Amino acid sequence: MTTDLIRLLEVELESLDRAMEHLDYSYQRCMPLTGSVLSDEELERFEALTSRFARVSDILVQKLFRIIDQLDLDDAGTARDRINRAEKKGMIARANEFVEIRQLRNVIAHEYEPEAMQTIFASVLRHCPSLFDAAARVRAYAQRYTG
Repeated sequence: MTTDLIRLLEVELESLDRAMEHLDYSYQRCMPLTGSVLSDEELERFEALTSRFARVSDILVQKLFRIIDQLDLDDAGTARDRINRAEKKGMIARANEFVEIRQLRNVIAHEYEPEAMQTIFASVLRHCPSLFDAAARVRAYAQRYTG
């Protein structure tokens, strides 16, 4: 079982790496955009960014934190439990910020009002550096299992 979990961890780390490359690409393309009225092309860039942001959040919280908890023999618990343990293990800097990221991910998935999109875009830009940091920390933590 441990061998299967380690292989799954390696697969999800590879998935995270690819997702992080895409997120970074979109982040770099959206950082200079500060206008309150966005063109269709700029909106498309931000929509790609928010989608990629949500995907990375899911990979971290729903997959990697869960696998690492299983390998560490921690109880399953809720997403909040996984986030709190990730902070204790040093995989994220602040649990409260990751709760905000998780909530933002849920808003991205369910928000349809165009007026709310500007706020969502600004929040995603503000939280992207925390995802970049968490990805590096998770990879470092996972080395105890992957070598």
